[in-house]
Amino acid sequence: MDEVLGPLIAADGGEIELVGLVDKRLLVRLGGTCAGCPGRPYTLARIIQPLVKKWLGDDIRVEAVID
Repeated sequence: MDEVLGPLIAADGGEIELVGLVDKRLLVRLGGTCAGCPGRPYTLARIIQPLVKKWLGDDIRVEAVID
């Protein structure tokens, strides 16, 4: 995740942090410019989720943790 998603998100000034894996839910925290970005749902659904499913399987769901 750090090698692929980190640089991809950082290219637009964002940050991604793995919070944990709970009941087939991968919890991530989006920071930097992603924190208040209205495109965050798109980033999760169209960029992060497909890559995570490819790596970990189709039954994994990605959820953003909001502080």
